Amino acid sequence: MRTAGSVAGGLLMWAAFPPRNLWFLGIVSLAFLAGSLSGVVRFREGFWYGFVYGLAFFLPLLPWIGVYVGPLPWVALAIVLSLYTGLFGVLAVRTTTLPLGPLWFAITWVAVEWARSSFPFGGFPWGRVAFGQIGGPMLSLASIGGAPLVSFGVALTGAALAALAGALARAPRRWQAVIAATALALLAPVVAAALWPSVDGRNTSGEVITVAAIQGNVPRLGLDFNSQRRAVLDNHVRETMRLAEAVKAGDSPQPDIVLWPENASDIDPTANSDAAAEITAASIAIDAPIMVGTLVRNPDGRPTNTVLVWDGRLAADGQQIRGRYDKHIIQPFGEYLPWRSFFTHFSSYAEQAGNFKAGTGPGVVDVDVANGRQVTVGVSTCWEIAFDRSARGAVKSGAEFLSVPTNNATFGRTQMTYQQLAMSQLRAVEHGRAVVVSATSGVSSIIAPDGHSMSRSGFFEPAALVNTIPLNTEQTIATTIGPWPERLAVLLGICAFLYLLAPGVRFRGWSKEEHGDGA
Repeated sequence: MRTAGSVAGGLLMWAAFPPRNLWFLGIVSLAFLAGSLSGVVRFREGFWYGFVYGLAFFLPLLPWIGVYVGPLPWVALAIVLSLYTGLFGVLAVRTTTLPLGPLWFAITWVAVEWARSSFPFGGFPWGRVAFGQIGGPMLSLASIGGAPLVSFGVALTGAALAALAGALARAPRRWQAVIAATALALLAPVVAAALWPSVDGRNTSGEVITVAAIQGNVPRLGLDFNSQRRAVLDNHVRETMRLAEAVKAGDSPQPDIVLWPENASDIDPTANSDAAAEITAASIAIDAPIMVGTLVRNPDGRPTNTVLVWDGRLAADGQQIRGRYDKHIIQPFGEYLPWRSFFTHFSSYAEQAGNFKAGTGPGVVDVDVANGRQVTVGVSTCWEIAFDRSARGAVKSGAEFLSVPTNNATFGRTQMTYQQLAMSQLRAVEHGRAVVVSATSGVSSIIAPDGHSMSRSGFFEPAALVNTIPLNTEQTIATTIGPWPERLAVLLGICAFLYLLAPGVRFRGWSKEEHGDGA
C-alpha cells in the first residue's frame, strides 16, 4: 500500500504540471508521499518510497529528453533524479519525527530540491514543485521567497493535510495533533492570499513600454532544424516585416523594442554581411532595435550563445550593435558535453553536443528607445530561466523587464515548452517584472508581473505578439534576500538529521536501542 501511495503521489505531481496546470494536485501529491513515509523507521524503506515516487513523476514529465535521441538519456535522467527523491525519503523518515513533523517535511523537501538543482554539472532544476503551481494561490509566495518558498508552502500544506487525516483517523482522536495539523495546513494558503494584492499592484507602473515578440517558426523539427539556418533567419525577418506593415497600416501599435528568439540567426551577423543586411533591413522597417538571438564565434574559436542589441537605423555609421549578452549558464549535454569520453559510450548523439563558452558580466543589456529613453533589459536565455540566480542577477543589475529568448524546436511537439513557460511565469511574480518569452517555434508569450499571460502564440506557427508592459525598478523581498531562505532550509535540514543520529537521542516512533541503525 505504501508503494502504491508513493506511485500515485508521483503521478499526481506530474498531473499538476503544465500544460494541465492542475496545481492543487501538487498539494495532494505530497500528502500521498507524506502518508507513505509516516511511521517508516528504516532508511531503505524511506529510500524506496521516495525513489518510486520520483520515477512516477519524472518518467512522464521528461519524455521530451529522448524525443529525437532515443529513450536511454530520458530514462537514465529520470532514474538519477529519482535518487534525489530517494534521498529525501531517507532524510524525511528521521526529520519528520521531530515536533511539527510537516514543517520538517517541507524543510527537508526544499533542501533536497536545492541539491538536485545544484549537482552534478550545475544541477537540473526541472520539475521543482514550484513550477507546477502556475495559476494557483501559492504562486504569490514567490514574491517573498522565490521558487523555494513556493515549494515549501506546497510541501507544508500537503504534509499537514496528511498529518490531519492521520490524527482524525486515530481512536481516540488526538485533538492537539488535529489543531496543530490544521494550523500548519492553513499557514501557507493564508500568507499567499495576503500577498496577492501586492503582486497584482506590480501590473501598473508610471513607466511603460511597447514590446514585440517575434516567432518566425522553423522549416522542420528535430535536431537538424538549424541545418536550414538561412531559412530560420528569413522567417524572423519576414514576420518582422509583416509587423512593420501592420504598424504602418495602423493595425498594430509601434513597438519600442522587438525581441527575437534564441537561434533566430545561427548565421553570425558580426561575420556574415548577408545576415547583417537582413537584420538591418528588418530593424529599419520596424523602426526599432531588435534583440537578436544568434551564435558568435569568438577569437578562441569557441562559440557563445549570444543576444545582440541590433539597431539597423545606425548601420550607416557602423554602430548598429548597441549591446551584447552571452549566455552565462550553458546546458550540459547540449551546449557542452561533460566527461565526453565517458558519455559517448552511451549514445551516438552525445558527439553532437557543442563546445560553447559561458559568458560573463551582468545579465542585462541597455536598449535605446524613442524619445532618448534607455531601458535596461534582463536576459535569461532558454535553460537559464530554470535557475534562480539568472533572473535574480539580472534584476539586481537593474533590469526593468525580463527577456527569455528560447529555442524549443529540438524537442518537437512535446510538453517541454509549456514546462519552461511556467518557469518564466514564476519569475515574473518572484521579481515583480514583466517577462517576454520569444521562441523560434512556440510557445511565445508576454507575461505580466502577476504571472498571467497577456498574449500567447500557438505551436509551430509564425506570430508577432505586441503588448504594452510596465517597467519596474523596485525589488521584491525575494529579489532582496536572494538565496538565503533556501540556504536556511538546507542548514536546518542537515542539522536536524545529524542531531537525530546522535547517540542516545530518542524521539517519536524511533530510537536506536529499539530499531538498531535504521539501515
